[in-house]
Amino acid sequence: MPHTRILSVATELAPNRLDIDTIADRVLDASPTKLPVGYINRLTGVRTVYHRHPWQQASDLAAAAATTALERAGLTIHDIDLLLFASASQDLIEPATSHIVSDLLGGRYIPVFDVKNACNSFLGGLHMADVFIRSGQYHRVLVVSGETPSMAIRWACNDKSQFTRAIPGFSMTDGGAAMVVVADSSNSIHRIAFRSDSSQWDAGTLGAGGSRAPRELDATYFDMDGRKLHDAFLSLGPSILQETLEETGKDWDDFAAIGMHQVSLPYLANICHMLGVPQGRLVNTIAHYGNVTSLSLPLQLELAMGAGTLRPGDDFAFIGFAGGISTGLGVFTV
Repeated sequence: MPHTRILSVATELAPNRLDIDTIADRVLDASPTKLPVGYINRLTGVRTVYHRHPWQQASDLAAAAATTALERAGLTIHDIDLLLFASASQDLIEPATSHIVSDLLGGRYIPVFDVKNACNSFLGGLHMADVFIRSGQYHRVLVVSGETPSMAIRWACNDKSQFTRAIPGFSMTDGGAAMVVVADSSNSIHRIAFRSDSSQWDAGTLGAGGSRAPRELDATYFDMDGRKLHDAFLSLGPSILQETLEETGKDWDDFAAIGMHQVSLPYLANICHMLGVPQGRLVNTIAHYGNVTSLSLPLQLELAMGAGTLRPGDDFAFIGFAGGISTGLGVFTV
């Protein structure tokens, strides 16, 4: 049975870098009543986010990252035999955004499909790529993501309650990511596993275009109960993480760096304590990059490798959290 090797990774942040005070000022200007916009920084700890140009689509950001990833891998799109678009965002409901990304890259006849599971989309897409490669069905897979959450921000909030449920959107970043994974005798992906509590699906929603709210204006904005989401993840607990570590024979101390999907800096220490994760090994991105949704894994991996925290042969773990809700763990060797 072949193994799966991560050949390259690349991320593409959206071009407009905004500090959180600029975001707060825009909310104040757009809203009919005075709101406690200082809560945005206080609750999230985010200082900077990145927003797309109005003409940029999720597919554009994904294709830009994919171009870099292919160059780093020494491959072209014609060397790829499967493309997965794994993202919470999309260009259209139909067709799959993977078709648009493939077209932008010049990969006209490559098999493609989309994978969606909120902020665990990329980790889920990587999981599927690993399964396909180990089965022998595909040999070179390009996993891409393009995230445009700034399109769903509720800038004009009518009252404090509406503002509070919109806060998570203010801290989100647009961008793209890509990873090239190939069949090889060496192994980069040891295990990826998930656990869900789907009874909590309504804690955070973006309903636009779905059958529940096909044309409702309010459904085009993020609507999230931050406290409910936090409590739901605590209730789901760390069992899937511990089970996956045991299956791979690893302990948190075995990892040179640990990635984690991050939504709030103030909560980070408590989450690390609950999970038993050494916070000093965490790749911190929330303050300077914001909530990067499904881009967390590729961004944090690229940053750790660029900083020299991760070197060839080092082990890396990534902890994923996503609305719905689901928790996941990936165990890798770079």
